[in-house]
This record gives sequence, C-alpha cells and structure tokens, in this order.
Amino acid sequence: MENSVVVVVSARGDTTDDLLRLAGEIGAARTGREVDQLLGTGETTSAALLALALRGAGVPAHSLSGVQTGILATGAYGRGVIVAVDTEPIARVLASEAVAVVAGFQGMNERLDLITLGRGGSDTTAVAIAAELGAGRCEIYTDVDGVYTADPRLIPSASRVPFIDVDVMAEMSLAGAQVLHSRAVDLAAVHGVDIHVLHSTRPGPGSVIAARDDDRRDMLESSGFVTGVAVDTKVARVGLLLPDAEATAQLFDFFARESIFVDMATLHDVDDGIRVGLTVADADVDALRAFVTSAFHGGPPEIDGGVAKVSVVGQGLLTSPECAARALRRLRRADIATNAVATSQLRISMTVPAGAAARAARLLHREFGLESLGAGAGFTSPVPV
Repeated sequence: MENSVVVVVSARGDTTDDLLRLAGEIGAARTGREVDQLLGTGETTSAALLALALRGAGVPAHSLSGVQTGILATGAYGRGVIVAVDTEPIARVLASEAVAVVAGFQGMNERLDLITLGRGGSDTTAVAIAAELGAGRCEIYTDVDGVYTADPRLIPSASRVPFIDVDVMAEMSLAGAQVLHSRAVDLAAVHGVDIHVLHSTRPGPGSVIAARDDDRRDMLESSGFVTGVAVDTKVARVGLLLPDAEATAQLFDFFARESIFVDMATLHDVDDGIRVGLTVADADVDALRAFVTSAFHGGPPEIDGGVAKVSVVGQGLLTSPECAARALRRLRRADIATNAVATSQLRISMTVPAGAAARAARLLHREFGLESLGAGAGFTSPVPV
C-alpha cells in the first residue's frame, strides 16, 4: 500500500450552511441527532461524486462514509471527538488498488449514530487516518497556497511561511488563523504526522507543518521569534460573578462537557464571590448564558460581543517579555484600547475593539518586521542585569 491514496473530502461550497438553513425553515434546533444525520449528507455526497468522477477518468475509486470507514467518536452531537479509527475498511479498498474516498467531518458514536465533528472536522479526519495508517504525511488542499504571517485578506503584504513548527501552528489556529483547525494540528503533533498545506488548483510549494525547525537551532534562551499575527473576530468577552470555588469548577466542567474552548481566563476573589472573566466563541455564548442562569440562579453573565482577539504568535515569547511590551506600546500609540492580555511562550493575545482589529493586526505585523519575511522575524531580549 506504499503508493496508495486516501482522500478525505468536505461538503461542497455552502452545502453545510444550506442544510442548516433547511433545518431552520422547519423550526429545528441547530444541533442534535437529526441535524447531524442531515449535515452528514454533505460530505457523503462529495465522497460519492468524487469516486464517480475518478472512475469516469479511469481511476478505480470507492467512497466510504465516516461510519463505513470505522471512525469512532464521542461527545455531543455536532461536537464529536475522534477516539479511534478502524483502518480495516480503508485497507480493503487500498488492497483492491483503488483510491479510498472518505467523507470527512463525521464518525459513529457508541449508539451507532452518525455524529459530526464540528469545525475543522474534515482536516482532523484526514490527520487521524494518516496517523492510523502510519502515513507520516498528510496533504491538505484548500483555497490558499500555504500558511501566511497573517491573513492576506487583512494584510496583503503578508508572506507565505514555507515551514512552521507544529506547536506554533496550533497556537495560530487557536488564535484565529483559519487555514487549519487546532484539533488537526494537535493530532498531527501527537502522532508525528507532517502536514503539507497546498492550494487545490494552483501548483506551488505550499507550507510544511512539522515538529522540527532547523531555522531555529541558533535560538538561545535570551531570544525569541515572531512567526505571525492572527485575528479572531468571532469571540465575546464574558464576565460573571460566581458564589464560590465549587461553582467555578462546575463552570469549567460545563466547558469540558460541551467542548467549549475558553481563553484569556481570569479569576478574582471579591467580597461576594469570585469574579470570572474569559473569552469564548460567539457561537457558544447562548449555551453559556443558559447554563449560568440555570445552574447558579443568579443574573445572566455580562457579554461583550464588540471585541476581537489579536495575537502575536511565535516561540520564546514569555522569556522575551519585551515582545509584549512592544505590542502593547504600539497599540497604545495608535489609541487602540486593550482590556485583556494573556501571554505564553508561544502566544501573546490582546482583546481590542472589534472595529480596530484589522488595524491592530497591520500595526503589529509591521512592528515585528513581518512585512517581507516568510520564515519569522527575530528579536533579542535585553542583556540581563
């Protein structure tokens, strides 16, 4: 099976949105078992059509749904998480010297129901299959020709990054970069799968995402690198008052149960409880509001939907604190307010007014010299005293 091909496909165009709209027209909720059954048809249709097209071109091909492939998933409908892949169905197709065309974005849960995998599900499916087959490499064909130092739609001067460390790519994805979902990148990191991002119609070198970076061998403890700037406009800043530490634990249990990604979290003891601040995706606000109102019988959380998260991503950022200072100072000079900051070795994130997000990204992209550098811009810490 050395030269065999497995193709994982997504739904075509706006198919998923169209199916959700159909469900809405009959008053159905946007999540649940039947909605997953409906949404799964988008990918299975794509898989069957591609298999037919390949056969028409003289290439043997066999389509498989996520259930037929043996992708086992757990979790809530619409938010499934892959727990195992039975490679036997794919192996049988490959043994017949045919291309295996797999419907992404879906698997089968413990009830034998189809369950969709949520945002990034097709990328994650592809990486999971590559890992289980021992492929070592997964090519992702998309509408961009690689990973850039910033979204080229916001910053036309952004440069393609030919190689990016897998941990840095995971942070860029979490921070809002839409080339790949962080779930796929995390899975690739764990299983040692290299990801090659390529344009689906234009040949080119693309970008390689892997767990090595020869360009960083000379990076010492006192230096760091900025690789890119990411913007996430689909976030909300949430503030709420909880009665005690147990309530805080219950809140994070809820996040885990519903697979809700939480960022920039702060906890402050106050006279009447614990004040919590955090950011969540816009799509998760309603579920959070409903949970807080019912579980703690208090007032609804304070929701600020007029913010965006702008992040500087790289390596060695926490041990090079002048990077955060430069970012904050540059935004302050431009009269762009920041009301929350979070730092780590790989990412510095700031919340800014949504209307200023694009301008903030452009300023930071320029501040760290990313205008013409495709491999990252270096900066050096002050000499310790």
